[in-house]
Amino acid sequence: MSLISIVVPVFNEEDNIENFYRELCHVWVPLTHEFELIFVDDGSSDATPILLERLSQQDSRVSALILARNFGHQIALTCGLDHTSGDAVITMDGDMQHPPELLPTLIKQWENGFEVVQTIRKNTEGVSRLKKITSLLFYKMINAMSKVRVQEGGSDFRLMDKRVVESFRCFRERARFIRGMIGAIGYRQVQIDFVAPRRFAGKSKFSLKKMLHFALDGITAYSKLPLRVAFYIGLLFSFLSFTLTMHLVYIKMFTEEAVPGWTTASVSISLLGGIQLLGLGIIGEYVGRIFEEVKQRPLYWIRDEYKSGKK
Repeated sequence: MSLISIVVPVFNEEDNIENFYRELCHVWVPLTHEFELIFVDDGSSDATPILLERLSQQDSRVSALILARNFGHQIALTCGLDHTSGDAVITMDGDMQHPPELLPTLIKQWENGFEVVQTIRKNTEGVSRLKKITSLLFYKMINAMSKVRVQEGGSDFRLMDKRVVESFRCFRERARFIRGMIGAIGYRQVQIDFVAPRRFAGKSKFSLKKMLHFALDGITAYSKLPLRVAFYIGLLFSFLSFTLTMHLVYIKMFTEEAVPGWTTASVSISLLGGIQLLGLGIIGEYVGRIFEEVKQRPLYWIRDEYKSGKK
């Protein structure tokens, strides 16, 4: 009998934890596999750690890793994957937008020989039109800029075979974009479409700021195109500046039309200054990420670990 590990990162989800656990146990009744449920608390400030401790004491299949602070969703997922022991691992959110009733379908595809079973979110109930548009633009942009294709609508709700998880553990970069990492890791992959329901309770913790950081991580992790664009823009405007300089020298030396003024100089300085700052900003973003990587600090550290009969 195979063991399935289920990794669920949570952050201030006190209103969702128990309902998610009940739904998962209900869905699992007809399945023949055993499971271990690993919650990863990403620095919650509400009663989430207390509820997780209670669940872990009530059910030996449940354990919880309490991170020392908020490290972000992708790091919390990584922490959970580092602590799994199952023959297959399922990662999902605990707010019911990753419906537990899909778990038998994911497991069935794994039994059919697929090593990565990736869910594709076709729609999300209750999500604003603006968020849908920005999400679509993000996927189109990253796929245009990167050699690694990231499936539009891809989510962190997926099943991975143990061999895939072992390969994933070799990836230790700090700026993590797991959707791209799994897409590039290979193995036999299959996709399953689903419609994400509304959250059971509470509000999404994925703010606009976090979404922008997530998008930037995805672009800089899998594309050097921004650096090349900055280089080509610099090359173009260097040529234009040289041409303009030659034109001004010609007027000064061979004609009487030279009129003292600030227009040309002001426009040139402003335009070139803006381009230079843009290029330096792009380079600075990559240099900053190099700086974070070379420090080789741990991805996360755990404050508490809850298991049945143990704290």
